[in-house]
Amino acid sequence: MQDTLLIELLTEELPPKALARLGQTFAEKIILDLHARQLVDAEAGFSWFATPRRLAVQVMDVRDQAPDQAFTEKLMPVSVALDAAGQPTQALLKKMEAKGLTADRVASFEKRMDGKAEALFYSDVKPGAQLAQVVSEIVAAAVKALPIPKLMRWGDNEHQFVRPVHGLVLMHGARILAGELLGLVSGNTTRGHRFMGERNLLINHANNYEVILEEFGAVMPSFVKRRAEIEMRLLIAAGDAQPVEYADLLDEVTALVEWPVVYTGTFDPAFLAVPQECLILSMKQHQKYFPLLDKQGKLLPRFLLASNLKTSDPQHIIHGNERVLRARLSDAKFFFEQDQKAKLETRVPKLEHVVYHNKLGTQLERVLRITKLAVEIARHLGASTDHAGRAAYLCKADLLSDMVGEFPELQGLMGQYYARIDGEPEAVAQAIEAHYRPRFAGDELPADNVGAAVALADKLDTLVGIYGIGLVPTGDKDPFGLRRHALGVLRILVEMALPLDLRQLLQQTQAAFSTEQLSDSVAQDVQGFMLERLKGYLREQGFEPDEIDAVISQSPTRIDQVLPRMDAVRAFKQLPEAEALAGANKRIQNILKKTDAVTQAPDLALFAEDAERALFDAVMQLAPIVNSLMDNEDYTGALCELAGVRAQVDRFFDDVMVMTEEPLVRQNRLALLKTLGDLMNRVADIGKLA
Repeated sequence: MQDTLLIELLTEELPPKALARLGQTFAEKIILDLHARQLVDAEAGFSWFATPRRLAVQVMDVRDQAPDQAFTEKLMPVSVALDAAGQPTQALLKKMEAKGLTADRVASFEKRMDGKAEALFYSDVKPGAQLAQVVSEIVAAAVKALPIPKLMRWGDNEHQFVRPVHGLVLMHGARILAGELLGLVSGNTTRGHRFMGERNLLINHANNYEVILEEFGAVMPSFVKRRAEIEMRLLIAAGDAQPVEYADLLDEVTALVEWPVVYTGTFDPAFLAVPQECLILSMKQHQKYFPLLDKQGKLLPRFLLASNLKTSDPQHIIHGNERVLRARLSDAKFFFEQDQKAKLETRVPKLEHVVYHNKLGTQLERVLRITKLAVEIARHLGASTDHAGRAAYLCKADLLSDMVGEFPELQGLMGQYYARIDGEPEAVAQAIEAHYRPRFAGDELPADNVGAAVALADKLDTLVGIYGIGLVPTGDKDPFGLRRHALGVLRILVEMALPLDLRQLLQQTQAAFSTEQLSDSVAQDVQGFMLERLKGYLREQGFEPDEIDAVISQSPTRIDQVLPRMDAVRAFKQLPEAEALAGANKRIQNILKKTDAVTQAPDLALFAEDAERALFDAVMQLAPIVNSLMDNEDYTGALCELAGVRAQVDRFFDDVMVMTEEPLVRQNRLALLKTLGDLMNRVADIGKLA
């Protein structure tokens, strides 16, 4: 018999930021386990549910018993199982007894070759799993697999879960499945909304779970449906206004309510004198409100809130939330006004009392390193060294402001506001905010080279300093965000096309630390670390592994040239000559690896074969063309020109014995191959494409 399976855990309030993940993981693990036991087909439909007080899953067409399974199993080698007369040995009889097989089964055993020896096999039918007998085990395994970082106990028992569990529903159709989990016995009752629904709800059939909760429990159990309902109500309530970017907040609010209602509140427009980012963060982070913007992106003095309580007169709910928000915004206004009493530059010396890392000194020492490096980078870029130096000197000053102390997420942004208030040049103010960019994947980059110089200096100082004292990321642990900083540097160099040498940048960064602070090889080590991140970045751009390997294997230091080289390699791969030349290049590299370093140039007088003379002439003609194209950074053109040497390369390897016994001729041919190989690999190691 097939019917719908319903499983529900009734709990106390679950962690809102993890609720969706918990609900999906719970359902997916149960589906996988049911399928593994052949209690459902692979395409079985299911629905997962998650509210602040429950995790549930509804699986369609679940069998009450899985089909019986025929199987064949090896017992032991025939030489061990049977004696000379063909009778079962004691070893076989003991094996059979352990498996519950009677002596009369021996005649049905099959002799079959197993490797080089003959073995004894038996066949049987294993009864299919019964849902009623395994459902508790399935649910227990799903609970254990949930991504819960910290468990808790409740009552006087030893059971553990992310929150206390008060109810367990296990139903197959209209039938209650007997089971036990976390000290609870299964049943067919659940609870509705704390204030608006019936306390105890009887579920008469697994199919009716969602309908019963919605109609009688004032609970919308589907996370997805509840989220869509809140979003629809938000957009209706917003009218012509636009809610601030709200995806993450919408997920969190969906996890806080069981029956969503959206109300509109207002606040005193006088608070709009405070930077709107501060007000928005206060509303979203502290109060879980949805701020509203006008069509020009300016904050409006009203907000939306998702409530878990529907009432005919919501004014007391709205006024209560407005009162709480007023206190929050008053704090933000106070912090903003207090911060303006001291200029940013007066805060910088106080960074001497803020430890950056006990092995790397204070924030002030760090600021001085960043300032020196930012000035050098700006000089290379032709940007204002005065602006870059000033922005770098002030870039961490807002860490000591009251506003950033309350909202650490605003560091950099508040520095920009305070720099403007202090009368700093606009380029300096913008660079203070931009030096944290990109903060996350897909974030905007600094708008100009002054901001880029400070951003690079800040990130490079972190990378070299933290890496240099041995705090290297391992697995998924990266507490200092070195992978993010590395990708930020790479994105700035690549996407802003900055003509900077990565190795020199890392060496300059290392030189700003004392020799006792960092490992000697830190610049080289960080370069390798960053090139690994670059591979991932290039994969995301759609390049193939062999294309990436061809370019990155040469340890490029001009990161701004990597994408053009990648495009050139991709274009070269489409040429009909590409495969043959890639194979030839690989062959050349393999030959040269087996010999001593070749330092001489090829000598035309030592060529004995027409094929080697022809190849030499072709290389000499190509070299100035390729070098000119390389100087003009036309990497695609350079590789396409190299394709013209294929005929001479093929003829050379067909007609010429490179490793001849004559030492002078052999060395000359190796010199020719090295000259050709160096020319072919100016853009990338095309041998990696073979």
